Amino acid sequence: MAKKVIDKEKLDKIKGKSKGFMGEFKEFIMRGNVMDMAVGVIIGGAFSGIVTALTDDFINPLINGIGGAEVGGTLKIYGGQVIKYGDFITAIINFLIMALVLFLILKGFNKLASIGKKEEEEVVTKTDETLLLEEIRDLLKKQK
Repeated sequence: MAKKVIDKEKLDKIKGKSKGFMGEFKEFIMRGNVMDMAVGVIIGGAFSGIVTALTDDFINPLINGIGGAEVGGTLKIYGGQVIKYGDFITAIINFLIMALVLFLILKGFNKLASIGKKEEEEVVTKTDETLLLEEIRDLLKKQK
């Protein structure tokens, strides 16, 4: 009789042993996805600075020059307070640029990922029961 090999993690789950909070946290931190996410956040922060500079130094002056409107405008309200609607519009433009770039990167990444995968057809294997039932069906058809 062949022995079944069960990995330690499954064995611990069967026995009801858990790694505890610190063990689970360590496993979570050591996973590659967390490291990838950390790198993504750092690169995203740096990219955000580039997009902000693009918006502030190129797009806003173009809008000001073409339309004559100041994107960095403010609206004075009571008590000397101001609403900086121009900053809000700039933040929206930054968001749209970031979303577009992220969409294009993910689209390209998904395209590259799908190149390596071949579309596999599902192979349906008939079980012994199915073959037997088909035989019975065929015999019943012959009897009629």
